[in-house]
Amino acid sequence: MTAVHAASLAPPIVLTFAASDPTGGAGLQADILTLASLGCHPLSVVTAITVQDTAGVEAVLPIDAAWVADQARALLEDMPVAAFKLGMLGSVEAIAAIAEVVSDYPEIPVVLDPVLASGRGDQFADEEMIEAMIGLLLPQTTLLTPNSLEARRLAQEMGESGSHGRGEPDLPGCAHRLIDAGCEYVLVTGTHEGTPQVINTLYGSHGTVRTDRWDRLPGSYHGSGCTLASAIAAHFASGVDVADAVAGAQEYTWRTLAAGFRPGMGQFIPDRLFWSRDEDGAEDAST
Repeated sequence: MTAVHAASLAPPIVLTFAASDPTGGAGLQADILTLASLGCHPLSVVTAITVQDTAGVEAVLPIDAAWVADQARALLEDMPVAAFKLGMLGSVEAIAAIAEVVSDYPEIPVVLDPVLASGRGDQFADEEMIEAMIGLLLPQTTLLTPNSLEARRLAQEMGESGSHGRGEPDLPGCAHRLIDAGCEYVLVTGTHEGTPQVINTLYGSHGTVRTDRWDRLPGSYHGSGCTLASAIAAHFASGVDVADAVAGAQEYTWRTLAAGFRPGMGQFIPDRLFWSRDEDGAEDAST
């Protein structure tokens, strides 16, 4: 087999920037599982090392920003990347370094999951980091995937800066502030809203693109946001348009949650390989 033929048979490649989660529930490990499950080859850049279990995060050690950039550039100079996925980024310096890296590849779509806190409430991003995300990454973001709490916090930070107006916007208002900051689309997820169903809404520059409602599952899940953002990146890498990528990624994520399991004493973990243990799921995935 020639090198050209081998390259043509390669799966689409997605590069994820995220913190390592030793539980395998969220972070880098969740991204890798999701991307592989959806037929992509995952590349990974470690932005931080964490001490955590399924109940919460005890400590975070950010990786030096130069190391973050060097990891990424070594990969990008070697392999063709079809999509970027950004998760927990560790520090202001790392955010700046990542922004510089992705700016050299404007043709590659960027999915940004603004990980600001853990499910337990452990804070991962201070005001300086949020300002760096808004100023450096949102203008390069194809799709932002905040939950409703993250959308409000990001929009509030922008309002307090005085650059995009003041006041407490509703969720559509939050989305439009974020789009005004430069990202193309915003998918606001409603897990934290307490509605009978989980309502997720995709916004673009001209308003609502699609709204999806999902049965609210019992329990608390570790890594659902990572799964959704990585699934969208996988669909982008496979050439799917934004609306269909968001639809397919939500379907996949809901099924991972419905098949979730509780390996420890804390939250449930999505089963990203549900289809390998479910004959019906395996048939659906093959069609």
